[in-house]
Amino acid sequence: MFPHAAGRRRVRRYVSAGVPLAVIAAVAVAGTATGAQTKDRPTEPRVTATAALGDIPLAEFSNSLLPGTVDDDRGVDLGGIGSDIYPADREGEFWTVTDRGPNGLITVDGTKRRTFPVPGFDPSIVKIRVSGATVKVIDAIPLTTSSGKPVTGLPNQEGRDEAPYTYDAKAPLRYDANGLDTEGIVRAKDGSFWLVDEYGPSLVHVSAHGKVLTRYVPHGLQLRGADYPVVEALPGILLHRKLNRGFEALAQLPGGDLVMAVQSPLSVPDKNAGDASLTARLLRFSPMRQAVTAEYAYHFDSVNEVDSSEDDTSELKISSVVALNGDTLLVEERTDKAARLQRVPLTPDANILGTAWDDAATSPSLEQLDDPAASGVPVLRKRLVVDLGTLDGIPGKIEGIAVTGRDTLAIINDNDFGMTDGVGAFDADGRLVDSGVETRVTYVQVPKGL
Repeated sequence: MFPHAAGRRRVRRYVSAGVPLAVIAAVAVAGTATGAQTKDRPTEPRVTATAALGDIPLAEFSNSLLPGTVDDDRGVDLGGIGSDIYPADREGEFWTVTDRGPNGLITVDGTKRRTFPVPGFDPSIVKIRVSGATVKVIDAIPLTTSSGKPVTGLPNQEGRDEAPYTYDAKAPLRYDANGLDTEGIVRAKDGSFWLVDEYGPSLVHVSAHGKVLTRYVPHGLQLRGADYPVVEALPGILLHRKLNRGFEALAQLPGGDLVMAVQSPLSVPDKNAGDASLTARLLRFSPMRQAVTAEYAYHFDSVNEVDSSEDDTSELKISSVVALNGDTLLVEERTDKAARLQRVPLTPDANILGTAWDDAATSPSLEQLDDPAASGVPVLRKRLVVDLGTLDGIPGKIEGIAVTGRDTLAIINDNDFGMTDGVGAFDADGRLVDSGVETRVTYVQVPKGL
C-alpha cells in the first residue's frame, strides 16, 4: 500500500463527514458572480460564478499527508494551488498543483535573496471541488522520491538556481537535488500525472500515488544526487531559461502527447536579450517515445497591449496552455494584473526543432529577432479569444485555465500562499503578515465559443 494513503484517507474522511477541522475546511468568501445579465443569451464574455478557498493551516495540511514534514508553518495557510487546474472526472471537481511553497524576496546589501519560510513543505497535487461559493479540498497527494521521501520545493543546483535562505534572509538553506518547483498538471488515462517544473526546466512523470517516476531535463543539465530517475531528453537550449521562469504551462493532446511552454523568452545570448524579447518557446513531447518531437516559436503581443498599465516587456509570461482539440491550443499571455487567451493551431510547418534556433551560438538568436516571421521563422499563428482584463470579477495572477464546456472556462489564480516580498512579510515574532489574497476559482462564459 502507498505509505501515505492513510493521510489521504484522513483528508477525504474529514470532508465527507463535514467535520469543521481547519486542515480541510474551506469557507465561502465570494458572492454571486459579476457581469452583465440579460434575459437573452449574452453576447460578450462574462464571469458567471466565483468561489474561494478558506484558511487551512499549512502544517496541518502537510503533516496529514507526510507526518513531520513541517514543524513550523509560521502562520502560513495552504495556498499556491493555483499553479494549474485540470478537470477531474466529476463536474465541478479539478486537479490542481502547488508550486514550490511559500517563498519571497528580501534585499540584503543590495542583493535579492530568495527566502523559503517553510523549507520542509512538500509540493502536492490537490483535488478540489467547487461548490457554490466555496472551494473544498477533497483529496491531496504529496510528491515523493523513489524511496518515499518528500521532494521539497528547494532549489537544485548551486550556481544555477537561486540560493535559498530562511524566512528572514539571514541564514542559507541547503540545496536539494530532489526539489521541484511544480507548475502545470495533466492526468493521463492510466491515472498517472504529468507535471512541469521551473528549475530544470523539466517535465515530470508522477504515479497516481505521487511518486516521481521520471524527471526529463535538458541535455547538459548534469543534475546529480536525485532520488528518482533523471533523463536528459529535452533540448539543451532550455538551459538558458531565466531564473524562476522555466516551464509553467502544460497541455495534454487527445492522443496523449504533451505540450509545455517556457514561461518567458530564454536568455539567449544573455539576460538583456531575454528581458527584451517577445518570443517564447513551446515544445511537444511524446510519452511513448520519451522524446521531444516538435518545438515552436510563440510571439507575444506587446506588453501594453496585454496590460495597459505595464511597460516592462519582461513581465510577459505564458502561464497556461490547454488543448482544445488534436492540434489547437488555448494559450494564456499574462502579466500579474492582466491576461489574454489566444487560440493557437499547431502546424507541422511551424516546427523549429533541431534547427539553428536551438544553437545558442546562432547570432542573432531567435530571442533577439524583433520580427521572427519577417526573418523566416515559422511563428505560430494566433487569434484572440478573450481578454480577461476587460471583465469584472477576475483576480490577478491567473496561472491555471481549464475548459469545462463548449463556451465555459474555469480559471484559478496563484495567491502565493499569502506571501509578499520584503522584510515586512513577517512580523517581529516571525509570523506571516498575510496579503489577504485568496485562492479563487472563477467561471467565465465565452458566448462565441472556444
